[in-house]
Amino acid sequence: MSSPIRVPADELRLLSSQALEKFGLRAEDAKVAADVLVEADLLGIETHGTKRLRAYVERILRGGVNTTPTITVTEKSPALAIVDGDGALGPVVGTLALEEAMNRARAGGIAYVGCRHSNHCGALMPYGLKAVEAGYVFIGGTNASTTMPPWGGAEARIGNNPVCVAAPIEGGPHFLLDMAMSVAARGKIRAAQAAGDRIPADWAVDVQGRATTDPAAALEGFLSPMGGHKGSGLSQAIDILSGALSGAQFLSGISSWLDHPELPSNIGHFFLLLDPGRLIGKGAFSEAMTRFRNLILTTPPADPTRPVRLPGQAEQERRRQAIAHGMTLPKDLIDEIKSLAGQKS
Repeated sequence: MSSPIRVPADELRLLSSQALEKFGLRAEDAKVAADVLVEADLLGIETHGTKRLRAYVERILRGGVNTTPTITVTEKSPALAIVDGDGALGPVVGTLALEEAMNRARAGGIAYVGCRHSNHCGALMPYGLKAVEAGYVFIGGTNASTTMPPWGGAEARIGNNPVCVAAPIEGGPHFLLDMAMSVAARGKIRAAQAAGDRIPADWAVDVQGRATTDPAAALEGFLSPMGGHKGSGLSQAIDILSGALSGAQFLSGISSWLDHPELPSNIGHFFLLLDPGRLIGKGAFSEAMTRFRNLILTTPPADPTRPVRLPGQAEQERRRQAIAHGMTLPKDLIDEIKSLAGQKS
């Protein structure tokens, strides 16, 4: 990567939106997708930010994404709905579904909205942040193509399915937990291989399902779920909530966008929202979450130089700084986005 440069968030949103629109997305859909990607960059989740634009464009060009979808919402009850994305770009489907869930939770206090016929929806934390800023408790998840075997298995049958749990805290920082199920990402394993290093035995298994410290064998094999059988089970639970329950594909039925970028993934997502004001009252919940925050943040640290923090606190601080001063991204990434948008560097 090249040296980093600062870029204002609004400029990055405009460039990203222009790039997606140039390759066929409707203007309103391009803006929605760009917002989700840039929000990930603001939070410091750069693996799921505008770095993904090139891959999104390649999938569009290969036909794996429907650029002019007819997205439908089917109401199952006042609190339940299914969004059919018609093969649209995932952030477009996810954003519409979140708005649908917020509208229903506003009316009835609780809502579940599942999505089917979607694609990669980006990081979940931007959706969680939007929900808590509106005052809701949020649980969201998405399934993904297979990268891990079920615990004890020797064939990839489950995805590295992330989940996000978020709760609003007056005055911040909000509680924002966003995590996938693997112990480590493949990128870390590739880095160890390039450096000639071994990897921890709990990062991955070889093609026979045996724990390995050899990065080459790990890359030929599979990622390991965090917490062993616990992470494996949680990944499957997220798949049920986002796939089986929404009518989307699940487990090995999901098409990998790396192996088959020309095919729709038919990924599923889910958004479950609760209005705490309907349960214990807005004031009581606010007081409870303030005490919750303070109990966590005043915990004596094991290392005095590293105070205890809430999940998502560091990301929210990065976002605040990035909004105020611009975000720092590699120059070659910005040049690539400008090129995709039809602009000169």
